[in-house]
Amino acid sequence: MKTAHKQITAIFCTLILLTMIGGTALGGQDNDYFNRGYEKHLQGDLKAAIKDYSAAIEKNPTFAMAYQMRGAVWQRMKQFDKAISDFSMVIAFGEPHFQAVGYYNRGVTKNMAGDFTGAIPDFSEALKINTRMGAAYFHRGIAKSRTGDSFGRIQDFREAARLGHVNAEQWLNTYYPSWKQPVAVAPIPVN
Repeated sequence: MKTAHKQITAIFCTLILLTMIGGTALGGQDNDYFNRGYEKHLQGDLKAAIKDYSAAIEKNPTFAMAYQMRGAVWQRMKQFDKAISDFSMVIAFGEPHFQAVGYYNRGVTKNMAGDFTGAIPDFSEALKINTRMGAAYFHRGIAKSRTGDSFGRIQDFREAARLGHVNAEQWLNTYYPSWKQPVAVAPIPVN
């Protein structure tokens, strides 16, 4: 599951970057710092990337993409409190798409830090904004499982699999092979 998390995080970071390329191509000191930080991030020089992302934020305190990428670096460095703080800034300053990703990444970070109860509302908020975010269903299912909500886990994994999340589908096929069958609901008695 750790490999899946890394792949999902990389996909979201790439999607966000592609969304913002038009803005970063315009220039400006904040974008120059951001671009340098991103290059250093790709090269694995995480401390230098943080410095450049921080400089971009200093120049533009509402630069949601810089918070997103710096949060991803903090998360990778297991500095969970700092990552959560940056993802909170993405939520505060980002457009709805960024807010959904901010909630998602904050939830993943809380899961990584062991705050499963705190992660569930973040995934739910991400899903309010983007109901097709299969990864949010999957990770919320993990959090529900860790809080003892086995039924909730299965429901979230089913939705994640329906949306094409491969790990959710593999888990369901292995441990709950009848997952594709409709859930039987008892009739409600009429008085």
